[in-house]
Amino acid sequence: MKKAIVCLCTGMLVLSMVACGRNDEGQMQESQNPTESSQQNNDTATATPESTEAPQGENGTSELKNIRQTLVEVLGENYWPNTEISAEYLEDYGLSADMYEDFYGEMPMISTNVDTVIVVQAKEGQVVAVEEVMNKYRDNLVNDTMQYPMNVGKIQASRIETFGNYVCFVQLGADTTQIYGEDGDEEAVIKHCQEQNELAIEAIGKALGK
Repeated sequence: MKKAIVCLCTGMLVLSMVACGRNDEGQMQESQNPTESSQQNNDTATATPESTEAPQGENGTSELKNIRQTLVEVLGENYWPNTEISAEYLEDYGLSADMYEDFYGEMPMISTNVDTVIVVQAKEGQVVAVEEVMNKYRDNLVNDTMQYPMNVGKIQASRIETFGNYVCFVQLGADTTQIYGEDGDEEAVIKHCQEQNELAIEAIGKALGK
């Protein structure tokens, strides 16, 4: 009788240990699932491609910002400006907020490039004053002796054009290193940049309906 009881107790003990082992295994699997799920989410986030759209700032109405798309369509890869110019930047050259209704400007993020577009919608009676500011801005660039040699011709070819109450400054040309060449052909660079600026001015005029 005693042997039977001992055998019965032993069997029950074995069964309980097996059951506990299964429960522990199940809990371990459940505790690992959140980690695996989190890892999958991280992998998915890493795989998400970054936006390739040009950065958008706070200045410029949608009408003026459409100028960028127009210039990209006309110049393609030769349109290099990709960073919006702030009001504070232009104020350093004398363009105060009481002189314009709106403006839009872009320049490269890398300082070794100088391609720039600025379009200012002047207030009534302020067109001449805005033109003076833009000419001051251009003169400052021309007189900057620290410019890279291949950019000197590009700066000299820069242009200011007025459409009604819109005053535009364009300084374009993209990569001029091959045009400049080993001989430093500045005249060829100027001619190339003038052609690019002419295309830009025509595109801006059409975008503004002028």
